[in-house]
This record gives sequence, C-alpha cells and structure tokens, in this order.
Amino acid sequence: MHRYAEALLAHLAANGSVPPAAPGFRDIPGYWLPPAIEALATILAGNDPLEPLSRAAGRDQQRTALFLCLALAVSGQGARVHASWLGTAFGELSLDRPVTHGQRALWLAAARGAYGPAGKIFVLRKLDALAVQEHADPEQWVQALIPGKPTVVVPRSLVDFPEMAELPELARPSMAADRLARLRSRCAEITSTRHADHGSTAPLGNTASSPAMAWAEDEPLAVLRSLMGSGGPEGPMASLGTHLLDDLRPGADPHLAAIALHVAAPILRGVAEELEADSRLAPPDTLTVPLLGHRIHLRPEGPDRPSLDAAEHAILTEAVVPRPLPWAAMVLIVAGIACLVGAVLANSLLAAAGVTMIGLAGWQLWQRRKLVQADARFADAQISELRELAEGAVWALHAYARESDERAKQATDDATELTRLVRRGPRAA
Repeated sequence: MHRYAEALLAHLAANGSVPPAAPGFRDIPGYWLPPAIEALATILAGNDPLEPLSRAAGRDQQRTALFLCLALAVSGQGARVHASWLGTAFGELSLDRPVTHGQRALWLAAARGAYGPAGKIFVLRKLDALAVQEHADPEQWVQALIPGKPTVVVPRSLVDFPEMAELPELARPSMAADRLARLRSRCAEITSTRHADHGSTAPLGNTASSPAMAWAEDEPLAVLRSLMGSGGPEGPMASLGTHLLDDLRPGADPHLAAIALHVAAPILRGVAEELEADSRLAPPDTLTVPLLGHRIHLRPEGPDRPSLDAAEHAILTEAVVPRPLPWAAMVLIVAGIACLVGAVLANSLLAAAGVTMIGLAGWQLWQRRKLVQADARFADAQISELRELAEGAVWALHAYARESDERAKQATDDATELTRLVRRGPRAA
C-alpha cells in the first residue's frame, strides 16, 4: 500500500495522471489511508467517491480531507476539492499556537491558485478573523518589506552641507519621504501583474515535471509524504506572525507575499499616514548648525551675528598660540652690547662676539615674528571660510525649504498609491 501510495504521488506530481491499477492490497481496519487512496483514484477517474470517502472520513476525517486537498492540488485538480474539505483539513488558526505543516501546505496551495479564487478567499478569511494587525508592531512589518535601518538621506539642496542633513529638524522629513517611496516600490513589486502568468490550472509547483521524490522541500509534497508515513520526522513549526513576516521579505514567493500584504494592509496604511505627515513637516525658520566645529545660528536673513562673533573669537583664541617673551634674544642683545663696549675699552675680539650675539638675537626675533604672522593668517583664513560657509548654509536652508513643497507633493502621491495598492490586495497577483 505504501509503495502504491508513493507511486501515486509521483505520477500526480509528474503529470497529474493516475498510476496503473492498484495491486490488491488489503484494507487495514481503522486505518484511513487505504480508503483515502481509493477515494482519490475514484475522483481522478471521474466517478463518485462517496463510499470510500465515507470509510476514510469515519476513521480520520481531518487527515483524509488534508490528503485529498493536497493530492488534488499537486495534480492540478484542485477545482475538484469540495469547500467543506478545506475547512476540515485546515482547522483553526491561532495567534497563540504555531501554524501546522498541513495548514501551511494548504495556505501555500491556495495562494498559488490551486483551488481557484475560492481557495484564496478561504485563506484570507481565516487570516482576517484573527485581526493580526491589532497584535503587531508596525516597525516589524516595515522592516520585513524594506529590510535595513533607516539611513540619513542627503537631499540635493544639502549636498554641499551633508552635516546639515543629519540634523533632526532636516533629517526627519527627508528620511520619511525616502522610506515611504521604498514602501510604495515594494508594494508595487508584490502586486505587480507580472505574476499573473502563474496559472491556477497547472500542477502546483510542477514546472519541471519531476517526480515527487525530488521535491522534498516543497511543503505540500512533504506533508503528503508525512501523511503516508514515508516523509520522516516533521521539522519545527513557526508562528503565524513569523510566516507572514517571512512572506513579505524580498525574495519570498510572490503568491504568499500577496496574501501577507493583504493582512498587513491596515498596518501599512497607518504607517503611510505617519510617514506622509513627517514628510510634510515644514523646515524651521532658524537653525543652529555645526560649521568648522563651531555652532552657528542661521536666520532667514543671514547668520546670527552674536553666534558668528563668538565663533570668530574662539578661532582667534585657538589659532594665536600664546608665546613667552623672547628672553633668550634679550639676553643675547644685552651680552652683545656689553661685548661691543668691552671691545672699545679693552679687546677688539670682543667686537666680533658682540656682533654675532646681536645677529643671533635678531634672527630669533624674526623667526618669532614669522610664527605670529602665520598664526594671524591662519586665523583670518578660518574666519573667512567660516563666513562663507555660514552664508552658503543660509542659502542651502532656503533651497531646502523650496524642496520641501516638492517632497510633500511626492509623499502624498506615494501614500495615495500605496493605499491603492494594498487595497487591491492579492487579487492583483
């Protein structure tokens, strides 16, 4: 019986056909699988499966329903599934319990259209009944759609002043607008009609027409093999929230992503409203910005004079290095004069020593003057650069204010389009 069941599954997965007639294996009293296999073969043959179906359901109603729903989905005959079988096979979802492998397999089959629109609506209603959005952290859903921490966005107006883009008053609107645009793009990707070519009539996941043995990683086939006793131990189960968040991540199955997006729609609408509101925040009239390590207060008419004067004073204080009196040069000068006087009174050799000392003292005083002048030039250059930066920052702030109208308009368009996309839901896919 198990060999025939495996052959049956392989034929169904390969081309949707029924294998040769079953060998005369005996019915096993109390075991649901033999009559379930008989009922499946009867359904695929186009006959009435009532008698074997009743026997199988009487032994294990849920396993029988799950077996028939998944086997017909794998064979591309999901339209033959009775609506009551789906309800029996699926059972009840809960936020407090993990999603069973059988539930996830039916979820996947319905998302891929194996049971037609009715199957997709069935799963949506099961998810809607739990009100997942009331127990969810919106940030988790946003992170699932667009992974990564929010980063500072440097608008065109602040390209020359990237440090200004990091100020909270200017960073918040730009980052909100950028995040809203990325959310819209991801939602458009999920709901894109390019996924419509995955027809619901083709056998589930059977694009390569390969035997079921080669598809062990496919949830419906893995569950079927487990039901027949040949699939090995089941892996760990995940919570409902974990499945939904995983389905939203980039690279996830587009059919599952469409279902998860429908569940996340109320959350995303709220997030879009908040991001749009942040994107529309008006830029401040006055702003304190760091320039060359000094905090300058900017006003619409120009840099604030007191803050600029304080910065210039700090530059002068830091640039001009306090230097001690040139005691060495003074001593050399006094000694040189003494030598000259001694040369007049006593020895002419002292005149040469005196001249040398006075020359050395003059060279030291000249070097000291050069250092003082260099400090002054550096301070003047720093002050000049600070004034230019302050004036440029004021004009950049004006340009940022002009950009804010364009950014607010784009944010409104993005929020409106995002709301439209999530309202369309999985029907778009």
